Amino acid sequence: PSNSTCWGCSDDGEPSGTAGRPMLAQLTGSGIGEISVVVTRYFGGIKLGTGGLVRAYGGSVKQALDILELVEKIPLVVLNVNSPYEHISLIEHLCQLHQGVIEQRDYSSEVQLRIAVDLRVANQFQNELINKSAGTITVNNPKS
Repeated sequence: PSNSTCWGCSDDGEPSGTAGRPMLAQLTGSGIGEISVVVTRYFGGIKLGTGGLVRAYGGSVKQALDILELVEKIPLVVLNVNSPYEHISLIEHLCQLHQGVIEQRDYSSEVQLRIAVDLRVANQFQNELINKSAGTITVNNPKS
């Protein structure tokens, strides 16, 4: 939300500063990130005047933000985990503690798991897996 290098607005034919800026002000003041807004006006430009246009465009965005359902975006990293069978309960327990999700399980001579975990706790999660298994669990990040 605070990365102003990605912000932009347009009056798109309205008098300068009467549409884009008021809408952008509402968005930036909301503290919400990764959001776009489009407001379409069908009637009332000359009768509203520039002050009325500012209130109409900014007010429309405010009304939309008031009813917007927010969802927190959590950056995830996917880890490939190889483990002896005896550590399955440890892995499941640590997944619960760190809100990790086991996306895939393959059982062969070892258990191979694909686990999605919050990027902000991934290092801690990985270290706990390795340390609590005395190094018998291995973890690889497929993107590295």
